[in-house]
Amino acid sequence: MSDNHSNRRPFDVLDDSKQGNVLVKLKGYSGKDTTVSGELQAFDKHLNIWLNDASVKTEDGQTDYGKLFVRGDNVLFVSPE
Repeated sequence: MSDNHSNRRPFDVLDDSKQGNVLVKLKGYSGKDTTVSGELQAFDKHLNIWLNDASVKTEDGQTDYGKLFVRGDNVLFVSPE
């Protein structure tokens, strides 16, 4: 790794992604594959996430939300888009 990245922590990557779009994979409920995408506004050490212009996608389709709060206990991963 280059020197610029050697001291970075995972939360640094998320912090750099604020105001940008992210993809959040959630633990399945009712056996359904669930992802959430939207503009990252804020997060905390528990990985609670606040998104704007959020969309929730499941096998049954997509639901759009203006603002969405995702509880960190449900997050499997977050990927900057």
